Amino acid sequence: MPETEPPASAGERRLQMADILPPLVMDRLVDPDQADGLQRLWNRAAEGRIHLHPLVWLAHKNLLDPRNPSKHLTLEILTAWFAVHLQIPYLRIDPLKIDLDAVTGVVSQAYAVRFCMLPVQVGEQEVVFATCEPLLREWERELAQILRKEVRRVLASPLDIVRYQDELFGLSQSVQRARRRNAEQDRPTGVNDIEALVELGKAGKLDANDHHIVHIVDWLLQFAFDQRASDIHLEPRREVGNVRFRIDGVLHSVYQMPATVLAAVTARVKALGRMDIVERRRPQDGRLKTRTPNGQEVELRLSIMPTAFGEKLVMRIFDPQVLVRDLTELGFGTGDARHWKEMTARTHGIVLVTGPTGSGKTTTLYSTLKHLASPEVNVSTIEDPVEMVEPAFNQMQVSHGIGVDFASGVRTLLRQDPDIIMVGEIRDLETANMAIQAALTGHLVLSTLHTNDASAAITRLMDIGVPAYLINATLLGVVAQRLVRTLCPHCKKAIDTDPVLWESLVAGWNFPAPAQLRQAVGCPECRHTGYRGRIGIYEILRMTPPMRAQIGPQTDIDAIRRLGVKDGMEPLRVSGARKVHAGLTTVEEVLRVAPLAEEL
Repeated sequence: MPETEPPASAGERRLQMADILPPLVMDRLVDPDQADGLQRLWNRAAEGRIHLHPLVWLAHKNLLDPRNPSKHLTLEILTAWFAVHLQIPYLRIDPLKIDLDAVTGVVSQAYAVRFCMLPVQVGEQEVVFATCEPLLREWERELAQILRKEVRRVLASPLDIVRYQDELFGLSQSVQRARRRNAEQDRPTGVNDIEALVELGKAGKLDANDHHIVHIVDWLLQFAFDQRASDIHLEPRREVGNVRFRIDGVLHSVYQMPATVLAAVTARVKALGRMDIVERRRPQDGRLKTRTPNGQEVELRLSIMPTAFGEKLVMRIFDPQVLVRDLTELGFGTGDARHWKEMTARTHGIVLVTGPTGSGKTTTLYSTLKHLASPEVNVSTIEDPVEMVEPAFNQMQVSHGIGVDFASGVRTLLRQDPDIIMVGEIRDLETANMAIQAALTGHLVLSTLHTNDASAAITRLMDIGVPAYLINATLLGVVAQRLVRTLCPHCKKAIDTDPVLWESLVAGWNFPAPAQLRQAVGCPECRHTGYRGRIGIYEILRMTPPMRAQIGPQTDIDAIRRLGVKDGMEPLRVSGARKVHAGLTTVEEVLRVAPLAEEL
């Protein structure tokens, strides 16, 4: 905390340990002897001029929580308890819910630091401030008179307040200074037509290496890592640009910045990703490697798309830890995991994974290849683009500009003595024929298709021109998958099962409803969404002898689906129902992502 004490009115001061230990003893969170020992330690620390908030100091002592001996009295628990004691609302600061421009315009950073508080919400009639020094009240009266609004206090973690004072005010200052620097440049006036606005945004008047722009990019990446984002979207608009994060499959608005500043931020990222900064008329792809706040190395895949108001940038964040997951962690049930291992243990043939973009296909394939790769096995891939660089694989990237596509890439890989080949996607007959050729010559081929379910993969192959006899000869199985959000373990609650809703999930299947289900509630741990993380649901179609006998030139998707179910295939919704039954997710979430189940 800041060392400079504010000039306080009579009775106003910062918290001391003597303000906290007596109520802790009263509530039986510490015993009297323990409190005396803590007070003596605090006094010695104070003599050494160690300026630390007493709640932070106590949290560092790792005191056991008598209400739950398996847990410690963390800073969050202590702050929430103290808020109840003081009869002040407790707030866990969520930066995604803060309007940065509004809150940083209320007070200066120096004033916020001086009184150990932070504005977190600005309304028409009131302003909410998070504080960690509830005995300091002078600023409330001052700001109420200046702002002419009601001032309301909430208690928050001292470390969160210090952190977000630096981050929010620092980011706001960088954006404002970058905006002012851009305003100093000569520019035309009276620009109204869209083409002129686009050219103005492309003018590049802000240097991508300007230290304010560097600070904004660094903050953006670290903030995304903190929020567990999988994608960062920078979207240019006429006057301002939008920054959005995809978290657990759902986009969240994070910040709006001036369009010229956003263009400079995009240019900075393009430079880091070794893309052509000057070229703004065509799409570009790039890669960026950086580190998270805890030092973990992370790769980002960059994609640039020209739009009406400038370049839209999407950064997809790849967590290397996903590759060490086993099938159970990915979401495979016992039976599905067994079938998947049987298919991928074969020495030759084709295994397909289907699903829309963002359904986890790459994670499933990479995790499987990671387990299959060994010093005795040559694993080679052809991808567009290479999503994660993995030392255990030999990876080739598609480059249409020089004539390297999937088909020619597979042709090249076949000359590299491979054992296992992964083809990023089968898009056309030529690529399919090369994959089939690889399977017929004794290689295991893994690839993806974009279909709604597993059964549709076979008819899709026929549609692009693959003969039925070649499908019979090479295809080992098809896995369709989706990702569903998992319930937050901290706030989910049990509810009685709605028979009608359950029946809509398992329509046509004899799947008994559980007595209770779990419902999303929302808490600070999950940012009040009720969900935290995602898990896969799967539908596995195996090429059994009856299935091979069924496939022919006139076979339709319904016949394949019925036979697949007869052979033990469970549709995606039934796989999702098992996750709902286990209390991992909700019926609504499965219905949101899974296609309509057929009554078979």
